[in-house]
Amino acid sequence: MTIVEFAANGKRTGKVTVPRIVKTDAEWKQQLSAISYQVTRHYGTERAFTGETWNLHDKGIYRCICCDTSLFSSETKFESGTGWPSFWQPIARENVLESIDSSQGMDRTAVSCRRCDAHLGHVFNDGPPPTGLRYCMNSAALKFVAA
Repeated sequence: MTIVEFAANGKRTGKVTVPRIVKTDAEWKQQLSAISYQVTRHYGTERAFTGETWNLHDKGIYRCICCDTSLFSSETKFESGTGWPSFWQPIARENVLESIDSSQGMDRTAVSCRRCDAHLGHVFNDGPPPTGLRYCMNSAALKFVAA
């Protein structure tokens, strides 16, 4: 699969072909904290206003907690008032996968990491310009790397 890599300063370093990361449930459980495991591997959601990055305003990159793929930039983060880190676009469309989530009695668009299939959160159509989108992510699915 092809993803786009980024340096810690947010600079795009180019497209690369990488293998898909597949691990057993036991391997993921050993690697991740309990909340990160529940969110990323079992489509969980952390409680609002509890995650480490929901109110973080530092410059840098948000990477996948499972495989370190670059997912979002602080440049597109905004205060949504929801208690979860929110972005108006991913750092590279190639790095995320969107799919229909029909759980909870409604259709939503789920967002996952393309490389390891980690559940990250959902995208909604109530974000700010220029995209009008709100990528509402779980802090437990992200690892922040300061610029």
